Amino acid sequence: MSTKGGTRAVIAAMAANFGIAVTKFLAFFATGSSSMLSEAIHSVADTGNQILLLIGGRRASRVPDADHPFGYGRTRFVYSFIVAIIIFLLGGLFSLYEGWHKFHHPEVPDRVWVAYAVLGVSIVLEAFSFRTAIREANHSRGSRSLFRYLHDARQPELPVVLLEDMGALVGLVFAFVGVAAAAMTGDGRWDGMGAVAIGTLLVVIAVFLAYELSSMLVGESALPEVEARIREALAGEAGVGSVIHMRTLHTGPDELLVGVKIGVKPEYQAGELTAVINSAERRIRQAVPAARWIYIEPDIATAPSEVAPAPRREP
Repeated sequence: MSTKGGTRAVIAAMAANFGIAVTKFLAFFATGSSSMLSEAIHSVADTGNQILLLIGGRRASRVPDADHPFGYGRTRFVYSFIVAIIIFLLGGLFSLYEGWHKFHHPEVPDRVWVAYAVLGVSIVLEAFSFRTAIREANHSRGSRSLFRYLHDARQPELPVVLLEDMGALVGLVFAFVGVAAAAMTGDGRWDGMGAVAIGTLLVVIAVFLAYELSSMLVGESALPEVEARIREALAGEAGVGSVIHMRTLHTGPDELLVGVKIGVKPEYQAGELTAVINSAERRIRQAVPAARWIYIEPDIATAPSEVAPAPRREP
């Protein structure tokens, strides 16, 4: 996944959510619906999400320095984690409180046609934003399922936007059902139940994102297919007899650290070893352009097989 694609999806989502938030607040003032207020807060939270993601992307582009020799790429993980914990969670808790309050103090919404119109327009705009995010994700997810893609992604922006838009569409359905049921039955508690459903949805998304993003913050390896390309590149270097072991680590969504111990012939001199290592580095960068930091340690090949890596985290 490219950073450009993620940024395009973020900007599309931000524009859609800002306009939706304004119309939902107007609908809330016109109807007094708790579901509409929860949806308005939801859209404000989503707009704030996109602003934070853009700020994180900009700060992550700073050049490495003495304090951060591997750069600031992980800043994008930090800002995405803030999105999950603070905005999603607070938005979800607010919606739960508003729904609880309206359930115990029910009021039937007024001028429900306003809510219907706003919800219809919001569904169209959210669907457009969701389509943009899906198209950008399809460039990199390959044959993986959407859930597997969300689990495997090393770039945080698109998974966040995908879950935002998916949650927004489901939340709009909850709001529509809550308002419609309250209007048809004359029981305002249905409106409160719609707000509770929206709040529950936001909290579930927050928990899932926090779990996935915490793994990125701790540090994740390259995907198996990326590591396979690195091994193929090393296998194509005549001076590399074997890969004794290899470790990879994302120092940012688009930057990879590669550490490899290779087996070489015992008769190689210093100059020959240097040529082998330099050639191997070039091959790795050609195969995996994201491999920005490469450290290759030569050793005497004692076994043809690689040392088994640690087991991977399962979704």
